[in-house]
Amino acid sequence: MSKNLFNKIWDLHKVGALPTGQDQLFIGLHLIHEVTSPQAFQMLEERGLPVMYPERTFATVDHIVPTANQARPFEDSLAEEMLLALEQNTEKHGIEFFGLGSEHQGIVHMIGPELGLTQPGMTIACGDSHTSTHGAFGAIGFGIGTSQIRDVLASQCIAINRPRVRKIDVSGTLGPGVFAKDIVLKIIASLGVHGGIGYAYEYAGETIRRLSMEERMTICNMSIEGGARVGYINPDRTTFEYLKGRAYAPANSAFDDAVAFWNSIASEEDAEYDDVFELNVDELEPMVTWGINPGQAIGITENIPRLSSLAEEQREVAKKAYAHMDFEEGSPMRGRKIDVAFVGSCTNGRISDLREAAELAKGRRVHPDVKALVVPGSAQVAAQAEREGLDKVFAEAGFQWRGAGCSMCLAMNPDKLQGRELCASSSNRNFIGRQGSPTGRTLLMSPAMVAAAAVSGEVVDIRDFTPGYGLNHGGERV
Repeated sequence: MSKNLFNKIWDLHKVGALPTGQDQLFIGLHLIHEVTSPQAFQMLEERGLPVMYPERTFATVDHIVPTANQARPFEDSLAEEMLLALEQNTEKHGIEFFGLGSEHQGIVHMIGPELGLTQPGMTIACGDSHTSTHGAFGAIGFGIGTSQIRDVLASQCIAINRPRVRKIDVSGTLGPGVFAKDIVLKIIASLGVHGGIGYAYEYAGETIRRLSMEERMTICNMSIEGGARVGYINPDRTTFEYLKGRAYAPANSAFDDAVAFWNSIASEEDAEYDDVFELNVDELEPMVTWGINPGQAIGITENIPRLSSLAEEQREVAKKAYAHMDFEEGSPMRGRKIDVAFVGSCTNGRISDLREAAELAKGRRVHPDVKALVVPGSAQVAAQAEREGLDKVFAEAGFQWRGAGCSMCLAMNPDKLQGRELCASSSNRNFIGRQGSPTGRTLLMSPAMVAAAAVSGEVVDIRDFTPGYGLNHGGERV
């Protein structure tokens, strides 16, 4: 039987079948950070176990890092304790650690690709749900829990059920102001936040093939938001060109050999799938969420759905969303006043994301009623942005330029919403309390849409955003 990439990689890494019905799967690359690893290392300590393959594990600090002031010790004693534990454990077990001050520190799902650690054909695990990001390279990336982190450290394997595979075939041409973030929000809105449970998603089609690696990472990153365990894209020339010359990628003739293997693991033309979903993006609009999960998303010109128009199983969550967001069914999203704008996260904190936001911000001013943050996802992205002068563009427009980290995506650091603030965010989740306030509210959108909202003071349609649109040059609403 001809195979898709997912099953090829799974079979290459399957060690054996377990009595539970699960497979024992070898993990080629293990990425760790400060939040989910201390307990796993403690479990090893209690059992007197070493890390079996320390050279296959790489660590960074991202979730709890302050982005305004990164001086040690941190003001948050728990954050300082977690970072100290990671520093001690990586030193003890001989694990490479990209800590504060390292030119490679950053969000774990960004440094893997930047360094060339993430490669096609790999199985990759990390104690973070957005490990699906790495699937953009034709790898299988699993988010795992603390007990599985322990298992990988001790044995380099996990016990796991094999998912089914759904092919998501995306065709058509993206219009102006429409980005990869809009594609994945549309997919999640169409299939639902539970639609991918039990599946791996293969993103395919002409539209996907035209995307850059950074755009592909955005799409794979949010696979988990649609319920899928894994999201991936077949490797191609775009993938290989991105990886060539990176620190941990194969070099010289070894790179040519690697490319031959990487091509061999791609899905075959007649590969079989358990399900196929098709999406044409010719008419796709900029997307924005209106509710409390990423599936509650609409095109910018659409109105919030009425309860009567939703499927029965969606209505209870919709009622909660209306109440929490204080939005009325049938009302528009355009024109909603915002309090905070956040550009960053492992979904949209890469250099291309910052360029898109900076292009919009240049020559404009953040609305006086808005607090706006730009947080590069890694030290490497920050350095590149500063070489290009993007930090100055943002600063002159009134955005706060911060250090690398997860920041307001999940608020396990000082970057939090206050009270009922409404935030335009380029991150991946709009759950209740996700950004640090139990009553705070989050609208997910592309980085360019966030920047447009920041200078407008409200949610706008970026396709209408020409110089002077809705603003005077002082950044005030006219």
